[in-house]
Amino acid sequence: LYIEKWPWSFVSDWWNYINRPNITQDLAEVVEQRSQFASAATAVVRTSRSIDYKSNNLSGVQVIGLSSNYSRVHDVSIESGNFFSDIHDRSARDVVVLGFEVAERLFPSEQPLGKTVRIGGRRFDVIGVLEKEGSSAGGNSDSGDRTVQIPFKTFQKIYGTRYRDVSVRVKVIDNADVSVAKDEITGILRVARGLDAKQEDDFEINEQETLRAQIAPVKTAIYSVGIGLTALSLLVGGIGVMNIMFVSVKERTREIGIRKATGAKFSSILTQFLIEAILVCSVGGVVGVILSIPVVLGIRVILPASLDATVVAIAFLI
Repeated sequence: LYIEKWPWSFVSDWWNYINRPNITQDLAEVVEQRSQFASAATAVVRTSRSIDYKSNNLSGVQVIGLSSNYSRVHDVSIESGNFFSDIHDRSARDVVVLGFEVAERLFPSEQPLGKTVRIGGRRFDVIGVLEKEGSSAGGNSDSGDRTVQIPFKTFQKIYGTRYRDVSVRVKVIDNADVSVAKDEITGILRVARGLDAKQEDDFEINEQETLRAQIAPVKTAIYSVGIGLTALSLLVGGIGVMNIMFVSVKERTREIGIRKATGAKFSSILTQFLIEAILVCSVGGVVGVILSIPVVLGIRVILPASLDATVVAIAFLI
């Protein structure tokens, strides 16, 4: 569950949400201590800064402030080094865990652990590097390859959180009814914020199902358009091959007549032209795949994309 200021769904009465008080880190502690359905709760806050190491520079990197118990709520896969501890967080140490791409770009030929980088001009010691995850639509952006993660208290000390949108993430215990857990946490938050029975909630509890429900129609539309375009491409391609074979047969009428006069069977002549048609389609398919490779590589710079061998094989079979 995600406790935030704004709902994930579209709202027309946005003015009712903009004046809500910001979510604060202490709500994570309140939920974790009082909720019987929460196994862990953690606070997350972010900003964007440039990061430097020697002559290497990356701009627009997401700097994410995380509580030390973040790994209890979300899976954290460390390639090398360690995630920061409770001591790092409580004492607001200037330590950082680098995303895979950030580490690769800043340290192309060096081991990043133990090195000092500058985030927005401030020095941080590198204590860990995240495993490569790749990008995904609707994935967890907090643990992306192009992020750096620092202790929440460190973030609070340097950048402040008073005017920032803090998000509290809650991990619900296994086999718990999410709707019941949501109701219980709503009550806990209302008490923590001093709301009486007549006042509306000044917070939102979002869940991933809400996001999936919003994305589902878009995915369905994309799939439908994709299937339609594929069917149209097959139709156009089939007509193109048909016209080529019509021309080929018409131009080789004399050859067909000579072959029939010398005893060639209709089936052998038909087989010859079918083989030619298959060769034409196969050559066209190979050329199409070769031309699509640089296009896919270009798209991958902006969006997640791949050219799977299985998909290519199915396309050839179709």
